Amino acid sequence: MLGLAVGDALGAPAENMKPSQIRRRWGRIEGYVEDDPAGTDDTEYAIFSGLLLAAHGSTLTVAHVEAAWHQWIADRDEGPFRGAGFSERGTLENLRRGLAAPISAQHRHAWSDGLAMRAAPFGVFAAGRPAEAARLVAIDGTVSHDGEGIYGGQAVAAGVATAMVARSTDAVIAAALSVVPEDSWTARSLRRAVGAAQRSRHDPGITQLGTERAVRSAVVVGGYPWTDLAPEAVGLAFGAFAAARGDFTGSVLTAVNMGRDADTTAAVAGALAGALAGAAAIPESWTAAIGPARGSCLPSMAGYHVLDIADLLAPAGAGAAAG
Repeated sequence: MLGLAVGDALGAPAENMKPSQIRRRWGRIEGYVEDDPAGTDDTEYAIFSGLLLAAHGSTLTVAHVEAAWHQWIADRDEGPFRGAGFSERGTLENLRRGLAAPISAQHRHAWSDGLAMRAAPFGVFAAGRPAEAARLVAIDGTVSHDGEGIYGGQAVAAGVATAMVARSTDAVIAAALSVVPEDSWTARSLRRAVGAAQRSRHDPGITQLGTERAVRSAVVVGGYPWTDLAPEAVGLAFGAFAAARGDFTGSVLTAVNMGRDADTTAAVAGALAGALAGAAAIPESWTAAIGPARGSCLPSMAGYHVLDIADLLAPAGAGAAAG
């Protein structure tokens, strides 16, 4: 959870930028580029899903998720909805019109990475149980996503669940692929990105920029206007994770410097690498900047810290909360 929040804050300034634009502005991003770094909707929605999961555990139902969306977001009179992606906006519009799940997910961005960005809590809760993590995150996603949007969330949840107990990136990648259809766009993008990363690792002459270009070229749909495609974002995140062999700093910075939906790709890469290596692998100067959520996207999440959510989701805490 801490890795997710750090990746989100590192990647936020580079969101929707091309790598060339990042290089012109900052060179290569090697740390926070803002004086007051903060998480975005990725962190706040992960907290939202974490609280929901802590309350219900493995008994989570679609009705629980839909009720939480109403209680904590849709039914609050707090002015215009702020700082989230089109999938969340579409979901809220449908819920406020009285539509229920799964019809609430019938909007133009059901394939977005909005579920993938909040999937890590399910992996933390179901540590060592990737199939259970994938099952639970699909229940969460039924309110807001469909198809590839669900698959992206399942790949991330299963990857984090395995990273919590595994010691190799290969095991994490295999777990992610095991819970999504083999012929899905998500699976194809993930395999392509990881393949490009692995080939780059065996090229003695390749540079870091060359690796990032190879991974990015393997999955990005050139000229497509939307950067929040779940198959693309999840592919880039796993590609960054594989290229860095699970090293936290390398995974997150590779994701950030590839641009596109950089806050989400770095958040996912950070969640995977953080689960694999533990909080101690995250540079202290980065973790020190992560405070309680500011509620800039979800006012109801203001004041919650990701580490508090992680404590709730640890096996003992999650079991007590579910009971």
